[in-house]
Amino acid sequence: MELKDVLLNDNLPSIDEIFSSRGRIKVLLILAKEGELNISEIAKRANLNHGSCSNHLKFLANKNILQEKVFGRIRIYRFRIENVKIRALKNLFDLWESSRF
Repeated sequence: MELKDVLLNDNLPSIDEIFSSRGRIKVLLILAKEGELNISEIAKRANLNHGSCSNHLKFLANKNILQEKVFGRIRIYRFRIENVKIRALKNLFDLWESSRF
């Protein structure tokens, strides 16, 4: 299988779906910077209520953008950087944030 076939068959949402929510973008920026965090810490840093943050994280996890690790009641989220498109997305956030003054 060629790389383009892998990229086309990854079942990721369109880029406009990913960026259609300011809250979702905040969540992605935070995880790009921090690596992995639990939902409470993400909500606090993004200035989102727990329910809204949970919905964004569920969307991103269901779309295979984020990986969710569960330890009892604690849920930890991180980018699925194994996917080249997700790694590129994380790199975009890293580059964008590092170039800010």
